Parts: sequence; C-alpha cells; structure tokens
Amino acid sequence: MNFLTELREGLLISWSAILANKLRSVLTTLGIVIGIVTVTLMGTAIQGLNNSFMNSVSSIGADVLYVDRFGWFIDSVQEWMKAMKNPKITLDEADSVERQMKSGDDAGGGVMGEVAALQQQMKLAVAVAPVAQNDAPVKYKKRGTSEAPVLGTTEQFQFTSGVTLADGRFLSAAECEGGRPVCVLGSDLATNLFLGESPVGAVISANHRDFRVVGVLAKQGGFAESGGADNEIIVPITQFTRSFWANPDYEIQVKARSVAELDDAQEELRTVLRRHRHIAPGGDDNFSINRQDQFLDLFHKVAGTIEAVGLFITGLSLFVGGIGIMNIMFVSVAERTREIGVRKAIGAKNRTILLQFLIEAACICLIGGLIALMIAWPTTLMLKKVMPVVLSPGIVSLSLLVSAVTGVLSGFFPAWRAARMNPVDALRNE
Repeated sequence: MNFLTELREGLLISWSAILANKLRSVLTTLGIVIGIVTVTLMGTAIQGLNNSFMNSVSSIGADVLYVDRFGWFIDSVQEWMKAMKNPKITLDEADSVERQMKSGDDAGGGVMGEVAALQQQMKLAVAVAPVAQNDAPVKYKKRGTSEAPVLGTTEQFQFTSGVTLADGRFLSAAECEGGRPVCVLGSDLATNLFLGESPVGAVISANHRDFRVVGVLAKQGGFAESGGADNEIIVPITQFTRSFWANPDYEIQVKARSVAELDDAQEELRTVLRRHRHIAPGGDDNFSINRQDQFLDLFHKVAGTIEAVGLFITGLSLFVGGIGIMNIMFVSVAERTREIGVRKAIGAKNRTILLQFLIEAACICLIGGLIALMIAWPTTLMLKKVMPVVLSPGIVSLSLLVSAVTGVLSGFFPAWRAARMNPVDALRNE
C-alpha cells in the first residue's frame, strides 16, 4: 500500500470518526477556535498598523534630512535639558544652506566658477526648504475649523516633502519671495470647507486674513487621516511670519540626490551648520539632524514588542486548545482499541495507524480554524471602522497552517500510542 493510498484511507476513516461523534468534535474545537481567532485578529491588527505606518512614513522622504532644534526621539531628561539650550533654527540658516547648495551652479564658467565650485559645501543636496508651523482658525463662508495646521514654507517644499497636487498648482518662487497671500490646502480641509465646490481661485480666511487658494494636495492618508497633511494649509514663509508667527522655530528640510548618498549629505549639512553657528572643532552640535529611518527603527522596536506579547497570548490559547485535542484523541484511541487490533492483524503498518490518527487530529483543528476564520472575518470588518486592520490571504493561510500544525503536534502522542499497540493485546480489549 503506497503513501497516497494510506493518506486517502486515513482521511476517509478520520472523517467517519468525526461524523460519528459530531458533538464531541465540535466541543473539542472550541479551544482551537479561540486560539485561531486570536492569531487571526492579532495578525490583521499588526499588518494593518504596519501598512498604515509605512504609508505615512513614506510621505517623509527616505532621502530627506530634517534640521530641528530638538531630536525627534530623546531618551533622557538630561538630553532634553541639553536640547532646550539649543538656539532656534533660523531662516538665515536655511538661506545659508541653500546658498551653499547653489553656489557652484550659479557661479558660471571660468576660474571664478571653479573657485566657487570648490567652496561649495552642499554638493549632494538638490532642494532646501525652511518650514514653520502653527495652528490657526480657517474659514470659508460659514464653514470652518477653529484649529488647522498652517505651514509656512517655500516653493522647494514640494520637492522635499514629496507632496502631489490633486488640483491647481503649488506656490511659486515669486509668491514666496514676495509673501503673496496665497495658499495650498490639504485634501480633507478643502473637502470640508468647499463641499464639492472647486477651491482653486476661491478666497478663504486664515487667522482673520484673506488667502487665495491656488492648489489642493492629493490625499495622503495613513496616520495623517486624523490630522496633519490632509488638514493643513500651506502659505509662503514670509506671509507666515507676518500673519501667524513673527519669530518661529524653523525646521530645515534638505533633499539629498539619492538615498545612497544620504550619509554623506548629512555630513555636508552638519559642516555647513557648524560653520554658520561658529561651533569650535570638537564642540557638540547645538542642533539635530533627523531622518526617516529613526521612525522606522522605533516602530520596529514597538512592533516587535507587540508581536512578542501577541505571540505569547496566542501560544497560550493554542496550548490550552492543544491539550483538549490531545485528551480527546487519547479517548478516541481507547474507544477504538479493538478496531486498531483488527487493522493491524490484517496487515496495517504502524505508520498507517499513526497517519490515521494524525489526520483525524489535524482535521478537527482545521475545522476549528475554518470556524475561527468565519468569526474573525466579520469581526475584522467591524474593527476596520475604528482602526486599520487587514485580513489578507497570507493571514488566512497562516491561520489554517497553524491549525493543522497544532492538530499534528497535539495528536502525535495519542497516535504514537495507537501505532505501537500490540495487535494481540488490542484484540483482547473489551
């Protein structure tokens, strides 16, 4: 008898045994159902959070450096107190970085051009944008919000931030230099203010000053759905200092030529800033240069902790369910001792008996897995209204695989006991 024949026969016998004890089989699966529901929901939550976070972080360019007064992640009170003493980032520093980036290009040819190129410090940067932010009331006709994020920046922000436009255009260089009262709206803010009307060309009120809308950003989504880019208003930096905050703490965004050159671009930027701030050789930086990978590192640590806790809870649930499967399989082996003796007496091999009971345990667990998925699917649809969850084919496959493996592991010892029975002793069993 070949393996495929044994497998087919084992499936038929196992299925007959499960149907003959329907109630017991259903009750046995309850522990597995709880465990697989836990596995599935944990997987959907983690994958949904991963996808949402990656979508949001992708809007923070991987090839962009962010100069701030504070580091994004400060580990101790001492570091915080030290950062508090750092001077504010100024618009003059942003201008200095931009001049260093453009000096080699603007000098033209000849000896003077070669000298300027040698003096150029920011050779690996392609765009520089100062950014300042504050909250202000925004209103159009009778509709508005009491607080919307207002960003003051330049035309280079379109390149450093990677934003795309759904309608209209972005701020122009002339508008930014002249401080014109124009603005670009985030997707959700434009929708809420205009309710289907075209925003481009309309005049809105921000902090009780009039601004003409020249463009609308494409929806960014991700974690920004609760605020941020989809709800912000972008204005020229000089207009920002007039209308919203006269002396803000700026951030400088610097886009590198490529991700591969990001480390070198960071060193160039650090050199320019240290020189501008007259920091002596060997002295500590009094500014921070932040990068996207800092977010990724922190998120991976947090996600790893969540996954470890979820794995423990899931493992505990499956362990309890597995113990239940093992107990029932021992009972099943005891009830069918004479059947085992008859099968072995007419030539059934040990592996045939072993395979039969392993298949039965795996089938019971797979039934539990299918029931769990039928519970998890509508639960996921309900959770999707309040948090980002994704029930992907990969999670479904993983859940079914975990079900089958749990069945095989739980049923191994009962199956091994059945396979090792002496046929004579088994036939004597009453």
